[in-house]
Amino acid sequence: MTATTLDAKTALVVIDLQKGILDLPIIHSGEEIVAKAAELSEAFRAKDLPVVLVRVTGGAPGRTEAGHGGGRPPADWADLVPGLGRQDSDIVVTKQQWGAFYGTDLDLQLRRRGITQIVLLGVATSIGVESTARFASEYGYNVTVVTDAISDMDADSHANSVEKIFPRLGETATTAEIIKLLG
Repeated sequence: MTATTLDAKTALVVIDLQKGILDLPIIHSGEEIVAKAAELSEAFRAKDLPVVLVRVTGGAPGRTEAGHGGGRPPADWADLVPGLGRQDSDIVVTKQQWGAFYGTDLDLQLRRRGITQIVLLGVATSIGVESTARFASEYGYNVTVVTDAISDMDADSHANSVEKIFPRLGETATTAEIIKLLG
């Protein structure tokens, strides 16, 4: 469902727009995703709405068939990309799992500010973005995913999240539609 409204207390949550993630082979241009994230961040800040920049610095413990990749990432792997225009007022959340809620203070940060809705974007659609959207929905937040500001390493996984999962968790919209709703 295309986004119908934004709550008065809405936060922008930007998932994993960091050097190591954007170096991966994603299906939509990392530069385009960052540009849209910067545009939305600026629009949210102009309305005195919170901008949350999430980065991942590790992975959940335990065995997986995919493994954990091995080796140590480069020192700047988890650095947020400069194109986001990070401000001192932005909330930075560091996670160790796919989603931005588990094991972090994101829920506390949002609730302290009376946030009732999140607008979500970033990489990877079927991993960090979807996991965060699922938790947000379960925690009772209204969820809107910005479909032209997300990307994935796998086109089929991206399409499944956009077409089948996100409409069940909330609403979707483009960058331009969110900016119009911000007024």
